[in-house]
Amino acid sequence: MSDVTTTDLYEVTMAMSYLREDMRAPATFSLFVRDLPPGRGFLVAAGLEPALDFLSRYRVEPGDVEAFAAALHRPPEDLELLLGLGFDGEVRAIPEGHVVFAGEPLLEATAPLPQAQLVETYLLNQLCHQTAVASKAARCVLAAAGRPVVDFSLRRTHGPWAGIQAARLGALVGFSATSNVAAAGALGIPASGTMAHSYVEAFSSEEEAFRAFARAHPGPVTFLVDTYDTDEGVRTAARVLTEIRRGPGCAIRLDSGDLGELARRARATLDAAGLPEVRIVASGGLDEYAVAELVRSRAPIDVYAVGTKVGVAADAPYLDAAYKLVEYDGRPVMKLSSAKVTAPGRKQVFRRPGQPDVIGLWDEDPPGGTQPLLRTVMSEGRRTAPPDRWEYARARLAHDIAALPASARTIDDPDPVHPVRSRALEELTSRVRGEIESRFFPERLGASRSGGHAGRKAPPPP
Repeated sequence: MSDVTTTDLYEVTMAMSYLREDMRAPATFSLFVRDLPPGRGFLVAAGLEPALDFLSRYRVEPGDVEAFAAALHRPPEDLELLLGLGFDGEVRAIPEGHVVFAGEPLLEATAPLPQAQLVETYLLNQLCHQTAVASKAARCVLAAAGRPVVDFSLRRTHGPWAGIQAARLGALVGFSATSNVAAAGALGIPASGTMAHSYVEAFSSEEEAFRAFARAHPGPVTFLVDTYDTDEGVRTAARVLTEIRRGPGCAIRLDSGDLGELARRARATLDAAGLPEVRIVASGGLDEYAVAELVRSRAPIDVYAVGTKVGVAADAPYLDAAYKLVEYDGRPVMKLSSAKVTAPGRKQVFRRPGQPDVIGLWDEDPPGGTQPLLRTVMSEGRRTAPPDRWEYARARLAHDIAALPASARTIDDPDPVHPVRSRALEELTSRVRGEIESRFFPERLGASRSGGHAGRKAPPPP
């Protein structure tokens, strides 16, 4: 299966029709999130880099044509117009790591109409999934209030590739490490891991398990202490750690139960044993809500390991996102259907310190003191710069998070920032709407000019 055939069938049927009608003029599609999910005060732009990798290698090969033909139950000769089609357009996008809000285009692709149409599904897949996970992961970092957060999500993500994405996104938003060996090696992320309960159960006692583990690993070690009785496990770990004296970096891990209360008792035991440097790691179904509660309760937890709920963005696993045509052959277009009205024209997002973002037209003069967020990242089907690194995205996010109002950063019931539209965009929207209504609904214009529908009672004079 190729990336080219990883698409919805209607993208193929539309592209075929465009080609047969010789509709190859430049088209601009805008990818944006209509509304933030409940419980989100902001989103973190993510997924652009994999999307650009996809676009830069996009090319319809004979095998792809055969796959399309099979899906349509047609001979391959009927779809030969698609053969050799690549993506040689322009992409303007918000770089990964920037904070974004509802209505703001994460990406705009401009290319011959069949090309821009065919890549819709893959672009939505990449940007939506990764933005959703990155946004939840960023909230975990906020909840931890400076304490390290580690990615433990691989075993629960929706496939191995999603696990690698989750590890990368965790690093991008500020996680300190990942348990994912493949991601750590490929992306230069610190790897972190301890032991499972099965390891402890394989030995005749916890103490034997801890000592064997220490013999196999000469550096700092972390002992999982809640396989049987947590308090006794902490005491056993303290006894072994006192004897082996490995220096800083050693820890115990709590994975179940009342983590706050268990951490307090464990801290007291470790301190009484003369081990104040031994850290306490907490895991087990944690996300930003649980972490925030533990931090508020002043639980003496030094590191938070988050997995299942974060790797799948459990409370908001999808985004209400769209990839909509906003311009074709130089003509701005828009959708008027109920609750899904779109704004026409190519756009830009202008960021103002301490004020809501302005969504405007891409070629309008930027308002004073603003920063345009969308950058040209691909031209003629080629990247305009080397691939962006997650470290750079991490720095961008730190800057944007610091500039957010506290009400948008809060974990419980955040208040998102709402962008505003520029006058130029409002005027274009009004003009295009009027042109569409005059073509398709002339009776509405007649009714508005006559003051209402026939037979309707006129309003009283002021």
